[in-house]
Amino acid sequence: MQINVGIIGCGSITKYRHAPEYRDNPYVDNIVFYDRNRHRAEALAEEFGGRVADTMEDLLEDPSIAAISDCSSNEAHHINTTNALLSGKHVLCEKPLAISIKHAEEILEAERQSGKKLMVDHNQRLTKAHQKAKELIENKELGEVLTFKTTFGHEGPESWGVTKSNATWFFKKERSYSGVAGDLGIHKIDLIHFLLDDEMEEVHAFKGALDKVDENGSPIDVSDNVVCALKTKKGHLGTASFSWTYYGAEDNSTTIYCQKGIIKIYHHPQDQLIVEMKDGSVVRYELEAIQTNDNQTNTGVIDSFVDAIIHDKEPVVSGQEALSSLKVIEKILHP
Repeated sequence: MQINVGIIGCGSITKYRHAPEYRDNPYVDNIVFYDRNRHRAEALAEEFGGRVADTMEDLLEDPSIAAISDCSSNEAHHINTTNALLSGKHVLCEKPLAISIKHAEEILEAERQSGKKLMVDHNQRLTKAHQKAKELIENKELGEVLTFKTTFGHEGPESWGVTKSNATWFFKKERSYSGVAGDLGIHKIDLIHFLLDDEMEEVHAFKGALDKVDENGSPIDVSDNVVCALKTKKGHLGTASFSWTYYGAEDNSTTIYCQKGIIKIYHHPQDQLIVEMKDGSVVRYELEAIQTNDNQTNTGVIDSFVDAIIHDKEPVVSGQEALSSLKVIEKILHP
C-alpha cells in the first residue's frame, strides 16, 4: 500500500524535516506542495519530487491525497488542520497545535467528527535518548523520580527560517502568539509529560523580550526567554528554561533526579544519555547524534505518522496530549 500526501506551507520545517522524510518513506508515493508563495512550493517540488497544488482547495479536495502535513504558521493551524480533517484527510500538525485552547478544541472536535487521525509534531518523544530515559523511569531502575530540570535554547528562529531575517513570523505576536514558549518550550513540556507519565499542574514563570529586535530594530512583542518553576499532578517539582538567545552551542538538555541516581540527557555530545548512580557507578549510552538546527537527522515523526495510517494505529502523539502541553504554555503566558 502506498499513499499520496500533501504539505501546507513550504518553509524550513517542510524543507528540512517533512519533505525529506516523506520522500524517504517507502509507503509514500507522491508529495503535493502548497504555499501562498507559489515559487516556494515549486522549489520544493523540484527538490524532492512531487507536484504543486494551485490552491488550498485543490489540495484538500484532491481525492488521491490521504494525509496532510500542516506546516503553516501558528495562527493558521486551527483553520488548515480543521479543514483538512473535515475534508477526510489524516493530519500531522506542527506544534503548537493552536494559538489558544479554544482553537485547539475546535481541531479536536474536527478530529472526532471526521474519524481521521490527528498527530502533533512533538518530535522529542521519538529520540532514542528520550525513549531510553522513559524506559529507565518506567522500570524504576533509579527508584521514583523526585525532581527535574530541562532547557531548550538556541540563537533564535531568524537564523532557521527561509528568509534568514528579523522579519520572521516567529517574532510577530499576531502570528506566533507565544514566542519562544510555543516554539521551544512546548517541546520540553510535552517531553516531561511523556517521560514522567504526568502533567504540569502549577506553573510560575518569568518571561521577557530581552534581546531580540524586529526588522525595524524595535524589541519583539513576544518573549525570547522564559524561566519557570513547575509542579506536576503527581507532585514532581522542576524547573524549565527556554531561550532564543543562547548565542553559542544549542542546549537541549534534561536532567531527571531520582531516589537512586540521576539521568542526564543530552549533556554530552557522544554519550547522549548518562546515568549516575548513588553508589558512584556511571553508565553511558551512545545512542544517536542529537538533532539540532545545524544537524538535521530523521526525526522518526513522518515514519510514525505514516505507520499509524497504513496499519490503522493510534498516533504516538495525540491531539489531546498536545492540548495538555498547550494548556501549560497558556499558564506561562497568562498566569
